[in-house]
Amino acid sequence: MTSSELEEQESFDFIVIGGGSAGCTVASRLASTERYRILLLEAGGHDADPWIHIPVGYGKHFTNPETNWLYESEPGEDWVKRPIAQPRGKVIGGSSSINGLIYIRGQQEDYDHWRQLGNTGWGYDDVLPFFRRSENQESHHDEYHGNDGPLFVSDARDRHPLARAFLSAAAEAGYPSNEDFNGRRQEGFGYYQWTIRSGLRSSAARAYLKPLGKSQNLKIHLYAHVKRINFESRRATSVTYMHGDTQVTATANREIILCGGAFNSPQILQLSGLGPAQRLRDLGLDVLVDHPNVGENLQDHFSGSLIFRVPDAYSRNDLPSNWSKKIIQGLKFLIARRGHLASAVSHVGGFLRTGPDVASPDIQLLLMHFTSDRPGAALHGFPGSSIVTTLLRPESRGTVHIKSADPMASPEIRPNYLSAQKDRDTLLTGLRAARTIAAQPSLEPFLHFEYLPGSDQNSDEELLEFLNEYGRSSYHPVGTCRMGIDDQAVVDPGLRVHGVENLRVIDASVMPALVSGNTNAPTIMIAEKGAEMILRDAL
Repeated sequence: MTSSELEEQESFDFIVIGGGSAGCTVASRLASTERYRILLLEAGGHDADPWIHIPVGYGKHFTNPETNWLYESEPGEDWVKRPIAQPRGKVIGGSSSINGLIYIRGQQEDYDHWRQLGNTGWGYDDVLPFFRRSENQESHHDEYHGNDGPLFVSDARDRHPLARAFLSAAAEAGYPSNEDFNGRRQEGFGYYQWTIRSGLRSSAARAYLKPLGKSQNLKIHLYAHVKRINFESRRATSVTYMHGDTQVTATANREIILCGGAFNSPQILQLSGLGPAQRLRDLGLDVLVDHPNVGENLQDHFSGSLIFRVPDAYSRNDLPSNWSKKIIQGLKFLIARRGHLASAVSHVGGFLRTGPDVASPDIQLLLMHFTSDRPGAALHGFPGSSIVTTLLRPESRGTVHIKSADPMASPEIRPNYLSAQKDRDTLLTGLRAARTIAAQPSLEPFLHFEYLPGSDQNSDEELLEFLNEYGRSSYHPVGTCRMGIDDQAVVDPGLRVHGVENLRVIDASVMPALVSGNTNAPTIMIAEKGAEMILRDAL
């Protein structure tokens, strides 16, 4: 649909800003009622690139400006004093179109904590029905899983020898096994579940929008970069955005739903006059509501990767350059949708507690069959595998703020990784737990030696220096439009923005605390619940 056509039909019941995991879900659920007219605005383009749908293609998009915003964080003042890549999807489906495809919900305790913070209706028993509603789980049929939802969730088809050895090593180290991280408990080691259907990525766009076909009441406008949300008094009424060189304003008769994610939702709110008043005035922006906590409370998972040299047969490192291996893997994928091309970022891993006084797992491990010095960098020239150690519940907090009144400018992202002493202590314990597993007899035939940081690097100081130099984000930013009932929260438990009317934020930015695992599944759950609340309130 062209911008001129859109100007002729510029009035809608609901406008959804952002076509990522949350936006696709919300737009689909609102449109499925056939009662309302919905406009979905996405700044990125079509998901036509075949490498979006081939699961291993996540590696192709890490540095691709056509599908990735290519954000970078600001260096920390005392720790991790370097920029860190912050990839975000710039395509329909958002980050669900370029992520590593692992389906993890987090722990029951995560959501009960949200409820204990005053967010009534967000405890585990409250959100489980929305996880089930979203899910089409291929193998688990029980009270924890859904089997007829739009988002397909599958198990690994190929049981890699190194993956099997890793699970045996975890058992030898004394850790329990777990057949379902998304079931009764999260703790233990086992196979990850993937958002893959018949060997192809099940992104939010493919899961939620494609089944709608050419819906008569849902208009999707791509390459639509939002400049601001407009208000009459304090009532959100319209959205102004750019389509190429054309400026368009679309009116919402009922509500505007902001689904820009942890970076872009606070950016758009601030551009629209909701944010720290003095900061906005200094940038020449009018202040609608002095909302000092818009863009605060940024949380993310920080990780360190132990890199090992392994036998050639157990690494993907030479896949881009080895023509015989490329042909074999290509045929496996074309004929049977199996092999490396049909794989997510990790087959197996686990969740562990770093001490007996820790109530639930605070470290996540992921075994990966490839290695590089930096995510997105060229793979190593030797066969390698890595054990990624991830801090699950960081105490460090960061910020996201606009640097300019220009809506095309990237926001300033300051995660402040490892600024809390507890984060450093926990991650060091996690790294040592990973080393303990790597030293077990089952992995002796596979892990020849530790390439990075190196087995001679053992002190706290040496391992912290390793994290400072090589640690990375797990790309799970949340919290910058925190949900709560206190005067510091940005949205209430109904996801309505405090201080204004007819505006909600529905995405990972509303999480009051980071969940213990990958964030795509929880973001879709939030959108499912948010859509239900919108429809209930619209009656």
